[in-house]
Amino acid sequence: MNLMNFPLFVLVISFVVLFLAAQSGDLLRRRVRPFEEDERSDFTVVTGATLTLLGLIIGFSFSMAISRYDQRKDYEEAEANAIGTEYLRADLLPANDASKVRDLLKKYIDQRVLFYTTRDEEKLAKINADTAKLQNELWSALRPQTAQPTILVALAVSGMNDVLNSQGYTQAAWWNRIPIAAWGLMMTIAICCNLLIGLGAHRTDRRTLVILPVAISIAFFLISDIDSPHGGAIRILPHNLISLDQALHSP
Repeated sequence: MNLMNFPLFVLVISFVVLFLAAQSGDLLRRRVRPFEEDERSDFTVVTGATLTLLGLIIGFSFSMAISRYDQRKDYEEAEANAIGTEYLRADLLPANDASKVRDLLKKYIDQRVLFYTTRDEEKLAKINADTAKLQNELWSALRPQTAQPTILVALAVSGMNDVLNSQGYTQAAWWNRIPIAAWGLMMTIAICCNLLIGLGAHRTDRRTLVILPVAISIAFFLISDIDSPHGGAIRILPHNLISLDQALHSP
């Protein structure tokens, strides 16, 4: 189970860890001698550099999450276009085969809509299995026509190939997430930043030691939410697939 699929968990855990890091820094500050003026100047430079590094890494991670989100939206549109095109190209096949392909495509698009709208992992596993079964049936429905290939049959086969490929591209995009190592790096630097904030405080002020953990936790939450296709609140809604599904099922 990927914990990054639960953005609220990321929010809570990151806040607790970062707040404890700030408190640890404050506790350490009270147990050691205070900084001299020249030492504090150097310490301020180190703290600023570390915070800048954290900001850059968070910015890059947010950019990665956004680019992956946009990619998933593009593939949803590509899937709808491929299925709609193949539904029309079914007219190029003999009547019996065309009717079978259309019926299978209607079932197939229903599964694709469920893929985008379902959160439960067990249900998703069943949806993926049903999708793979329908893909085999769709390809089998075209196989008899390849015995005597024509230009029209080639167009139908090419369209079916686009349908199958588009699903594979979509699945690959949904697996393409921010690496766990990147999350570990962000959290490590964030802990260091909060430790330094607590260590460099002139006096204990609970409000000051809470602000940075809250801000960083919210940033982590937003990145995790956008990067989580099924678990986040910011999700890809299959508007194109739903619209096509309604059009195919309309009388």
